[in-house]
Amino acid sequence: MSPYIQNALFTDFYELTMAQGYWKNRMDHPAVFDMFFRKQPFSGGFSVLAGIEPLLQAVNSFHFEKDDIDYLASLNMFEKGFLDYLSGFKFKGDIWTQDEGSVIFPNEPLIRIHSDLIGAQILEGMLLNTVNFQSLIATKTARIWLASKKGSIMEFGLRRAQGADGAMSATRAAFIGGASSTSNSLAGKIYGIPVSGTMAHSWVMSFPSEVEAFETYAEYYPDKSVFLIDTYGALESGIKSAIEVGRKLVAKGKNFGVRLDSGDIQYLSTQVRKELDKAGFPQATITVSNELTEEIVETLVQQGAPINAWGVGTHMVTGGNEASFTGVYKLAAKSSPDGKGMIPTMKFSDNPEKTTNPGIKQVWRLYDENGMAIADILALDGEEIAVGKTCRFYHPSTDYRSFSCCPARVEPLLKKRMNKGVLTKESESLGEIKERLSKQLDTFDCTYKRLLNPHIYKVSMTKDLKDLKLSFLNKK
Repeated sequence: MSPYIQNALFTDFYELTMAQGYWKNRMDHPAVFDMFFRKQPFSGGFSVLAGIEPLLQAVNSFHFEKDDIDYLASLNMFEKGFLDYLSGFKFKGDIWTQDEGSVIFPNEPLIRIHSDLIGAQILEGMLLNTVNFQSLIATKTARIWLASKKGSIMEFGLRRAQGADGAMSATRAAFIGGASSTSNSLAGKIYGIPVSGTMAHSWVMSFPSEVEAFETYAEYYPDKSVFLIDTYGALESGIKSAIEVGRKLVAKGKNFGVRLDSGDIQYLSTQVRKELDKAGFPQATITVSNELTEEIVETLVQQGAPINAWGVGTHMVTGGNEASFTGVYKLAAKSSPDGKGMIPTMKFSDNPEKTTNPGIKQVWRLYDENGMAIADILALDGEEIAVGKTCRFYHPSTDYRSFSCCPARVEPLLKKRMNKGVLTKESESLGEIKERLSKQLDTFDCTYKRLLNPHIYKVSMTKDLKDLKLSFLNKK
């Protein structure tokens, strides 16, 4: 976990100016905030929630150092009493989240914060930074993994990631999303992710001949020999040298592989496979890399390219053509004037998609008799959705659209992970989170997961929540 996100200065400056305003006006009353996102990245049909465990660990140690307080004092914008308040700041609220590694959809709460207003406000920047980026990368990786028909995906993105923090977070998120290994050695150590790598063109070029380069590598790494064959021409030279050296490895009971990093991957992998098979090495593997995207991977798989593993870097760890995840953080409820309860709040907008859903909410996932997900339902906290009973649910825009279903199983998605500032359970391993995603993806029909024009999964609301939202709209 980056040391920066444990520092409470890792927040937008207006959070602090608002916090001082709340403090001066004695408005530090209870509040509830929702974190949700507005649209699927990559024009996709699903997203993946990532970054929850680092977020919880950061909140658990979120604080202001003395030199942070001194810095704020030097700005001449904050009163001493407020700075004294910040010097003892620790988050003491409750946090509800969907499980990390969950398949998620727009406009449903992913995280619900119950806290005093100042505590909830100060967390906003760090929370969105952590969850938005990792969810973007986990989603991108899951798309690539599914495009490969759940093949072996190696994350090779360290050198193209946005700085050291970006590289570490991206590697973590990519593993959740389906990557089987990483080239990032530090992430391998810290997160326990398998590390992988072959050789660079510079290795091949540093020796008098390609064969000598491969022979030396095979001598040092006989159990991990994958030869980069396109330094001087994959078909003209590389595959011939790889077969010559590979024959010696096979004679010793070892196996070998080759990697292609340029050219027409479909054509070259097919020709390389023919050469390997003709030489008697059907077990030799082919790895490919070079600016791969989910669309390229899917096309190669559909065309039957004989590829065993995929090395993906730039587009996986940067989000490719999607700059960011659209997660936002909005007030959903606040203390009543008499301080004896909570009242719902709602943000209005001329853009209907930016009008929020009011109140403290739970999200329920409904399943059919085959264990397949039907819809996610937003409900007011405390509402129950019955199994085996036909119910009607309503479109979030509160228009005429609705649907009925009789779920065979229902599951509440928001779970309490912090109670009064104390974590309620131990952190999950990355392996557990990764396995959760794999199992959840299997509960969604393939039409939601296709790359082109995916089917839109239903996110609807109960009648009580619809009526509450309409009551706000009718008062406007």
